[in-house]
Formats: sequence, structure tokens, C-alpha cells
Amino acid sequence: MDAKTITMYKNFREDERNSAFTYQSLAGLQKDPRLAEVYRRMAAVEVKHAEKWEGLLRDAGVELRPFKPEWRTRLLVWLAQKFGAEMILPSLQARENSGVAAYGREGIARGMAKEEQSHSMLLNQLTQSVKGGVEGSTVAQLEGRHRGSGGNALRAAVLGANDGLVSNLSLVMGVAGAALDSKTILITGLAGLLAGAGSMALGEWLSVQSSRELYSHQIKIEAEEIEQAPEEEAEELALIYEARGFEQQQAREMANQIIANSENALDVMAREELGINPEDLGGSAWVAAITSFVLFAVGAIIPVIPYTFLTGTQAMIGSILFSTIGLFILGAAITLFTGRSVLFSGFRMMVFGLIAAALTFGIGRLIGVSLGG
Repeated sequence: MDAKTITMYKNFREDERNSAFTYQSLAGLQKDPRLAEVYRRMAAVEVKHAEKWEGLLRDAGVELRPFKPEWRTRLLVWLAQKFGAEMILPSLQARENSGVAAYGREGIARGMAKEEQSHSMLLNQLTQSVKGGVEGSTVAQLEGRHRGSGGNALRAAVLGANDGLVSNLSLVMGVAGAALDSKTILITGLAGLLAGAGSMALGEWLSVQSSRELYSHQIKIEAEEIEQAPEEEAEELALIYEARGFEQQQAREMANQIIANSENALDVMAREELGINPEDLGGSAWVAAITSFVLFAVGAIIPVIPYTFLTGTQAMIGSILFSTIGLFILGAAITLFTGRSVLFSGFRMMVFGLIAAALTFGIGRLIGVSLGG
């Protein structure tokens, strides 16, 4: 075993021991015995992981120092003692996600990565818990009965159109600053629209398609594990239900019943443990790409429109006027999510967009003067 591997395994061991110490401490702070048991069992999993790394290191002749919690762990436990476990759950979830990423790169640790992912899901649910159980709306979303994507989709639409408007307005003003003719500016604006919308669409397609492929791979692994180790899968599912507030015995019975039904087990485990809806795998990559293209184009066409029927200074003034109105409307639309004043958000978006346009206009003027001699 080389020095780099030894250092990596030592870091893994320290991370697992610190996580186990934290979960054990949280178990001691819980008044609800069900949640306390969840934390103790999570700690036991982390200890098992740590012992694996310790065994590998000892086999390589590495002498290990007795474990002592690092300062970050002690600080997290202190915060939990003073302000409650919910204070530190997001930090613990980030640690588990980091463990998933690190273990996912190590062939011998892929099984551990899956358990770390389960812990991350548990912590996500515990973060949203109320008196020991997850709120009904959260459970419904996790189970796929209700989707909370409407607001996110609308916000993405507003921001996508805003990206197109600001970027193409800046491009048009930059070219106008260089004192090029109106036809050239029109062609440049249309080219910027197509290039920007195409780039956004391609990026969205790749993102969604990559996610779908990742989800498919995770579901395939989950199917293999349900077939090869149904008892462990039932245990993980029982932990999730206990985190929601079910009694331990009831959680175990529910989990065993689900795992026993091979037709439903994979669907339930994909939703509950991986947070994946196997029916859509995150949606269609083509729908996402087309939507992204259209939204960007809708914003990007606004500063170009005046150049289709005006020329010279009139076209530039028209472009600024059209864009100012568009920026204000988009800024006002964002108040649907922020709750801020329509005038405040509208003017803020308008000012920032016009500042960006003014900067590129100034740069274009400098370049035009320089090239013109």
C-alpha cells in the first residue's frame, strides 16, 4: 500500500469515526426514543465503515493513533447541545454527500457510498421533521404523490428569459457601440439569439440526460442489492420509516412487507432511499432542451425586434426601450417567489440590465474607434 493510499484510508477512517461520534452524541440528546435509536443505528454503520478502514491499514502494518474527535465535530455537538439537533443536520448531510462522492471513486467502497447516501436521505428527512416525524407534505413529495416543481419551473422560465434578454441586449449594444450598420447589428443579434439558445439547450440536454443515465445506473444497482441482500435493504427502509415517526416494530413490518414484494420493492426503494421517481427519471432531456431554447430565445429576441423595422439611432433607442420594458416585467415577475415590491424588483432588474448594456456599448465604442483609426 503506497503512502497516498494510506493517507486516504486514514482520512476515511477519521471521517467515519467523527460521524459515528456525532450520531452517538445526537442519540443521547434525543427525548424521542425512536429518533435516538435511528441515530444509534446510523452511528453503528459509521463504526462498521471505520473498522473496515482500520483493518485494511493494520493489514498494511500501519499503526493507528486512538481516535479523538476533531474540533469541527466537537463544535457541531456543542451546537446541537445548545440549540438542538436541527441546527447541525444540514452540515451532517453535507458530510454524508461528501462521503458518497469520495467513496464513489473507490471500488472497494461503493457499498459504503450507498449507505452514506441512505444517511444523507435520512438527514434530509430529519431536517424537515416536526416532533419526531416528517411533515405530511414532505412525505407526499418524497413518495411522488405531489410535485413541488411548479414554482421551480416558473422561476426557471423567468430566469431563462432574463438570461436571453440581458446577454443579447449587451451583445447588440456592444456592436452598436462599434458604430456598425443596422443590418450588421440585426444579423449579429439574431446570431447571438441562436448561439445562446442553442448553447443553453445543449447544456440542458446534457445535464438532464446525464442525470437520467445516473439514475438508471443507481436503480440497476438497487435492483441487484434487493436481490442479493434483501435483509439489508429492509433494514435501510425501516430506518427511513422510523425517521418519519413510525414505531420501530411497525417500520420493520412495513419494510419487510415491501421488500417481500419483488414487483414493488424496486419502485419503493428508488423513491424512498434514492429519491428517484423511476417513472420519469428526472424528466425528458429533449423537453428540457426545447424549453430552454424557447425561453432563452423569447428574452433574446426583445432587443433585436426594433432592428427589423428601424435603422440607426432610432433602432438603438427602440432596442433600449423594448429591453427596458422587458427587464422591468421580468423583474416584477420574480416577486412571485421573493415577495418583494414589484417596483423594487422591476427597477432593480432594469438598472442592472441597462448597466451591463452600457458597459458593453462603451467597450464596443472604444474598439470601434481604435479599429477605425
